[in-house]
Amino acid sequence: MIRENIEAVRRAIKEAAENAGRDPSEVTLIAVTKTHGPDMINEAINCGVTDIGENKVQEILDKYDSVLPVRWHMIGHLQTNKVKYIIDKVCMIHSVDSAHLMEEIEKQAVKKGVDHMDILIEVKISGEETKSGVSPDEITDLLELAGTLDHVRVRGLMTILPKDCDNVTKTLLFNNIRSIFVDIKRKTYHNVNMDCLSMGMSGDFEAAVNCGATMVRVGSRIFGERNYK
Repeated sequence: MIRENIEAVRRAIKEAAENAGRDPSEVTLIAVTKTHGPDMINEAINCGVTDIGENKVQEILDKYDSVLPVRWHMIGHLQTNKVKYIIDKVCMIHSVDSAHLMEEIEKQAVKKGVDHMDILIEVKISGEETKSGVSPDEITDLLELAGTLDHVRVRGLMTILPKDCDNVTKTLLFNNIRSIFVDIKRKTYHNVNMDCLSMGMSGDFEAAVNCGATMVRVGSRIFGERNYK
């Protein structure tokens, strides 16, 4: 079933990209494995998945040694006191939402001998108070801070939409963050290379791809419903 699901997701990504006049190879599929064990993750890797996303530090630590070689992405809210546990295990942190967190990533990269850590700035594009992320007018401060650091590299932006968005609102919000992304790309910031736009999940990744996503984070469409027991 996992193989069939992955193939269906890849077909949907290809169709959405081609409808938008894009090359499907521009879009990286990140399989989100929250609550799913190493056996299911390894099955997905054997089906060609190269990138795994986890929401919680503890799940990365619990699964890391039992999973085949793969690129791990930290996609959930990250507390500063837990950066040290995953700094040498993940290839990218998608959820950087404060100067304090960015500085802690720099500090722990130095301690663990990590040459650089790729990060995305999480943007609260909907303005929803319960969401993590910075407001669009706070992004510049973080970009300027990145220019003072040696081991942190900003690669782009990430966002999560509210669950109850209708299709028109989704498209509007995805286009809004893409506009911000493109605007930043036109400017010059030291230590910032805007080539990753992480947006779209199981319920809306096709719309995200249509609006320019370069990374989509898909869980239930691959692995089924999560088991929180």
